[in-house]
Amino acid sequence: MTEFMKTVGLFFLTAVAEMAGCYLPYLWLRQDKSALLLIPAAISLLAFVWLLTLHPFAAGRAYAAYGGMYVAVAVGWLWWIQRLEPTRWDLIGAAVTLAGMAIIVMQPQRI
Repeated sequence: MTEFMKTVGLFFLTAVAEMAGCYLPYLWLRQDKSALLLIPAAISLLAFVWLLTLHPFAAGRAYAAYGGMYVAVAVGWLWWIQRLEPTRWDLIGAAVTLAGMAIIVMQPQRI
């Protein structure tokens, strides 16, 4: 279970890096914020790419499992960063994707 929690934590950090890297250009393009936001956005996206390489699965499996965490983090971002309360459907959808992530991550190891 400890390995599972490490993987979940790594997925979480990866998703936060991706969200920040995409949200900062959004602020610049859609909300007339400073173009200087592109600097931390680029750094965040570089961190995202690097973090994805640390996952202990084949790339396709890591990306598939990561998608579940990304959805959940995006719903959390909506709530904590954008100050918009998620709907019941947002929360159910995030829970379903996290369940999918867990199924992929916790599958028996292949030899």
